[in-house]
Amino acid sequence: MVQKRPVRVERRLAAILAADVAGYSRLMHSDEEATHTKLKALLAGGVEPAIAEHGGRIVKNTGDGFLAEFPSAVEAVRAAMQFQTCIRELTIADVEDRRIAFRVGINIGDVIVEPHDIFGDGVNIAARLESITEPGGICISSAVYDHVHGKIAVEFAELGEQNLKNIARPIRAYAVVRDGPSSVTEAARAVPGPLPQPHLSIVVLPFVNLSGDPEQDYFVDGVTESLTTDLSRISGSFVIARNTAFTFKGKAVDVKQVGRELNVRYVLEGSVQRGGKRLRVNVELIDARTGNHLWAERFDKPVADLFDMQDEIVSRIANMLRAQLVAAEATRAERTLHPDAMDLQFQGRACLYKGVSPEHLTQARGYFERSLELDPRNVEAMVGVASVDATVGALSMTDDGTARFAAAEAASIKALSLAPNHALAHVTLGGVQMFTKRADQGIREFEQALALDRNLANAHALIGFAKYFLGRGEETETHIQEAFRLSPRDTLASRWMVWVGFAKAQLNLDAEAIVWLRRGLDANRSYAIAHFCLAAALARLGALDQARAAVQAGLALDPNFTIRRFRAFALSDHPAYLAGRERVVEGMRMAGVPEG
Repeated sequence: MVQKRPVRVERRLAAILAADVAGYSRLMHSDEEATHTKLKALLAGGVEPAIAEHGGRIVKNTGDGFLAEFPSAVEAVRAAMQFQTCIRELTIADVEDRRIAFRVGINIGDVIVEPHDIFGDGVNIAARLESITEPGGICISSAVYDHVHGKIAVEFAELGEQNLKNIARPIRAYAVVRDGPSSVTEAARAVPGPLPQPHLSIVVLPFVNLSGDPEQDYFVDGVTESLTTDLSRISGSFVIARNTAFTFKGKAVDVKQVGRELNVRYVLEGSVQRGGKRLRVNVELIDARTGNHLWAERFDKPVADLFDMQDEIVSRIANMLRAQLVAAEATRAERTLHPDAMDLQFQGRACLYKGVSPEHLTQARGYFERSLELDPRNVEAMVGVASVDATVGALSMTDDGTARFAAAEAASIKALSLAPNHALAHVTLGGVQMFTKRADQGIREFEQALALDRNLANAHALIGFAKYFLGRGEETETHIQEAFRLSPRDTLASRWMVWVGFAKAQLNLDAEAIVWLRRGLDANRSYAIAHFCLAAALARLGALDQARAAVQAGLALDPNFTIRRFRAFALSDHPAYLAGRERVVEGMRMAGVPEG
């Protein structure tokens, strides 16, 4: 019997290039079709030509990347440098959080060759090197370095021995240093690290049912799911999908590990406990990098309709988290030596939350402008600049209010042209319309914002304020109370109280106006015009000493405020609004506000 000879396995020495898209799952989660289309275009327009030009071939595509082989290590590195440069040029105008960037690992090894694939330890090492590479970077093994050193006009940063997953021995690795740094110190900055976590990235872990009643699971899971949905409505946020989050249900978790695994900055944990006729919900926001607790809140309410309770609890948590996340991102940005466009816009937003004094508004505008210098298409920063300009005009902080409103409207419209469903851009545009004698149009914009994000409590408050401009001050308080129901401790609550005070003054209810204005100022002393309106109401009731003190407090915040400036910007033509305004002017005069 003739023995068959074994089938010969084809092997060859090759330079192996492994590449994938950094943060591909996040990009697909945000917009599957756009990401898929963009990736195909980049592969066809930048990657494939570079590989072919340098004598390589793409062995296979891997969904979010590809595997290629070259007969030369020099040509593999040249090809990678060429297409990485091309990809950067093709994506430079894209929003940072939506930008596609490849990570590349290159190794040399003896590989098993099949028609549509290659195998071997050398392939595995290339893939593991790619996984430790920074977005847009190239990482090579020492075997490749030995072949290319001195043959390519590029510098490398030594990364030392790397313990790579499922590779038995440590591999010495090198990173290609972009733009040719001239010192070891600069080269060290290019050492690849973990993939940067997206701004406002968060996972809502399944809330724990502490009631001991399995029938309550549906309510507890409902809170988790609704929070996941509502947090995703926050502009610029990245929220891990419900199906992924629920894989942690019932498990003891290490928050830091969760953060690394899901590549998020924040983790939200919570529990729900029902006892008798009361329901208690505990919530904690945690920094996934440090494990530190950033914010905690407890909601303790009588049990009513569970679905109504679920909506109210979720809305309150979402509103409070919006402010907490902005504050956390702003704090991170303060510690960053080289803040990016998103860092700067978060710092600007945090300044706005501090109050509406000229100082805070000027600081906020500075951050937003710097953000736009780095990224002219940053919608968040555009909306921020518009908000500042509209506020400065509305509060009579400038003699050029008309120009400020025009600039704010133009910025809002530009933002909406780039992001038609940006809820805060609709709010800002509505505010400009409200302050320029178009309150009816403003209300429609606020309603559109609520259709996009039901948790925008400020949109409810602004509807109430718009009705004040329409001479319907008796309706204002109802809308403000709805805002408070959704967000009882909102960062903008001081403004809402002041707006009710304005409406009460319009109705000639000076005693009630004083109560609301004082409540607003107790919450935030930096609302300059509120001091002047409080002075007017006090003077009309004969409390002149208190009125004069309120004037001085206002002038300390806004030394340029005058009655002339206040009268120059009548924000409505409605007779009831104008009559109420004249009563305020009369009171300001009695209190000693400068005429100007």
